[in-house]
Amino acid sequence: MPRVKSYCEVDVIKKAMPVFWKHGYKGTSMQMLEKEMGINKFSIYSSFNNKHGVFIACLKLYHQNTKDIYLRFKNSEGGTEDIKRLFQDSLNIWYLNDKLKGCFITNTRNEFAESDDALVMNQIEQRKDLKDIIIKKLRLRGTKTEETILEEANFLALSLHSLSTASRISSKKDIENYIKMVFKYI
Repeated sequence: MPRVKSYCEVDVIKKAMPVFWKHGYKGTSMQMLEKEMGINKFSIYSSFNNKHGVFIACLKLYHQNTKDIYLRFKNSEGGTEDIKRLFQDSLNIWYLNDKLKGCFITNTRNEFAESDDALVMNQIEQRKDLKDIIIKKLRLRGTKTEETILEEANFLALSLHSLSTASRISSKKDIENYIKMVFKYI
């Protein structure tokens, strides 16, 4: 007779995500996961196969937790104000917890930049249409040339990714000031 799990998989993944977020995939050991998740290695292997399985589950949970922000950004029709709101919403996530710096997905992208891990890459690329959405929102104003819109969209997308990395070492106030300056000229 199989053993009945005494834990909820979602609950233990919620506990594992901060470990990966703070230490990265390579810096996280099975012992660290056991301690934070409150379950033993056997249970981890039984539910998730290995450390990689736990990591993928954490990436999926992060996407689930940020889905509302992404969908609001994608589906709203507020133009530049929507982009500004995305920056602010992202900032709030990056500074949600003093121990978790930056964006979990951006941190993962940086760590796996040279990787051919298809499962991780699939998670990283789920929202690769961000720049296209920014272009669409910039076009709503109708006051700039297509070339300018494409340049601004590139600048904004790169700024968002760069700021998520910069938030690992910069204060929230510094990032807020940067965002203020970005939208002063867009």
